Amino acid sequence: MTHGPALPLATRVAYGVGALAEGTKNGVFEFFLFFYYTQVLGLSGTLAGAAMMIALVADAVTDPLVGSLSDSTRSRLGRRHPYLYAAAPPMALSFALLFRPPDGLDQLGLFAWLTTFAVLVRFAMTLYFVPHMALGAELSSDYRERTSIVAVRSFFGLVGGIGAPILGLAVWFRSTPEQPNGQLEAAAYPGFAAVLAVGMALAIWASALGTHHRIPTLVRPSGGHESFSTGRLLREVREALASPSFRALFLGVVVFFVMRGVQNALGLHMGTYFWRVTSEEILQLAVGTALGVVAGLPVWTLVARRLDKKPTFLLGVAGFSAFVLLPPCLQLLGAWPAHGSPVYVPSLVAASALAAFFAAAAIVTAGSMMADVADEHELATGRRQEGVLFGAQSLAAKSASGLGHQIAGVGLDLIAFPAGAAAGAVGSPQVLGLGLLAGPGVGALAIVAIALLWGYRLDRERHAAIVRALDERRRSAGARLRDEPAFPAPDPVHAPQ
Repeated sequence: MTHGPALPLATRVAYGVGALAEGTKNGVFEFFLFFYYTQVLGLSGTLAGAAMMIALVADAVTDPLVGSLSDSTRSRLGRRHPYLYAAAPPMALSFALLFRPPDGLDQLGLFAWLTTFAVLVRFAMTLYFVPHMALGAELSSDYRERTSIVAVRSFFGLVGGIGAPILGLAVWFRSTPEQPNGQLEAAAYPGFAAVLAVGMALAIWASALGTHHRIPTLVRPSGGHESFSTGRLLREVREALASPSFRALFLGVVVFFVMRGVQNALGLHMGTYFWRVTSEEILQLAVGTALGVVAGLPVWTLVARRLDKKPTFLLGVAGFSAFVLLPPCLQLLGAWPAHGSPVYVPSLVAASALAAFFAAAAIVTAGSMMADVADEHELATGRRQEGVLFGAQSLAAKSASGLGHQIAGVGLDLIAFPAGAAAGAVGSPQVLGLGLLAGPGVGALAIVAIALLWGYRLDRERHAAIVRALDERRRSAGARLRDEPAFPAPDPVHAPQ
C-alpha cells in the first residue's frame, strides 16, 4: 500500500504527545470526577452515574459523526488537522468549568452542571481525538510500524492518564493534619482542573504542529468520497458492523472498558474506605501502576511481533482482569495480608503494577488492530473510513466513564454508601458491599469480553493479503487514469463535419 516515507522517531513522538490530552481527561474522569461529585459535593451516586451515562449517549452520536465528517473533509490542511487545531480551546474551557460548579447548587443543579460540562468536554475531546486516532492509521500502512505508532501514542496517553492522578495526589490532595484524606478537600479541585486544562490544550496543538509536515504524504482514499449526509453516516455504520472482526473488536472492547469503568469509578472509594490507606499510600498505588505500564509497553510491543496482535490482546485482557479482581476477592475471603502488616500496602502496589503491565498488552494492540480493520474495510467497500472506525473505537473506550460509572453509582446507592464520610466511619455492611461491587460483581464482565474478542479474525498473513490486493487495486486505478486522454475524444457519429 502506498504511503509516505518511513516515519522518523521525532514525528512518532510528536504524534504521540497529543494523546496526553485524552489520557489526562480519562485519568481525571475515571479517578477523581465521580468521587468529587459524590463524596465531596454530595451528589447522589445514581444521578452522578446518570450524568456520565448521558454524556456517553451523546458520544454515541458524536463519535461516528466526527469520524465521518473528518473522512470527507477536503482542505489544504488535509482531512484531520483542521479538527486538531480547532478542538483545544473549547475542550480546555469546558474541562476547567466542570470542576468549578457554583456554590449552593442542590441535587438537581449539581446533576445539570455535571451533565452539561461532561457532555461538552467529551464532545470537544471527540472533535480532536477521533481525527487524531484516524491520523495514526494514515501515517503508515506497515503492519509492524503501526504497532509501534500505537505504542508511542499509548505511552503518552498513559502518562496523562496515570500522571494526572499522581500529580493531583502529590500536589493538590496531600494529607494535612486537618484533612488526612486530601481528596476530600473541595477547594483543591478548581485549581487542579485549570492547570490540567491548559496542559491538555498545549499537548493537542503540539501534536498538530509536529505532524503538520506529513499532510502531503498521508495515506489517501483510493477513490472519491461523497459529501456528508445522515444517510451516508448510517450506511457507513452498517457497513462497519457487517465486518466480523470489527464487531468482535468493538463489542469486546466495550465490555472490557465497562469493567474498567466500574473499577476506576470506585478506585478512590476502595482506597479510602475498603483498603483504608492514606493519600500518600494511594499515591504509591498510582506510581506502581505507572511503573507497570512503562515496563509493559516495550515488552508487549515485542511480544505482539512474535505472537501476533490478537493473542497478545487476549493475554493482556486476561492478566489485567486477574490482578484487578484478585485482591478484593482475597480480602473478602480473609486471605489478604492484615491491615497494618509490613506487606499490606506493598502487596497492593505489586497487584496494581502487574495489572497495569498486562493492560499495556491490550493498549498497544487495540489501535493497531483497528487500523488493520480499516484496510479490510477499504478492500470490501472501496472506501477508506478510518474516522468512522476509530470513532466507534473511541466510543467503546468511553463506555468506561458511561456505563461503568452508571453501574458504580447505582451500586453505591443500593448499598446506601454515605456521602462525605471520613475514612473508618463507614459501616461494615457498606464496606462489604463496596468490595463485592468492585470485586466479584464485575468479574463476569472479563469473561464476556474475552469471549467476544475471540471472534476477531485478522492476523499477519490475512493483512498481508489485504495489502497486496489494495496495492493492485491502486496500481490498476492509476493505470486507468494515465491511459485516459486529458480531453475526451470526439464522438465520430456526432463530431462536427
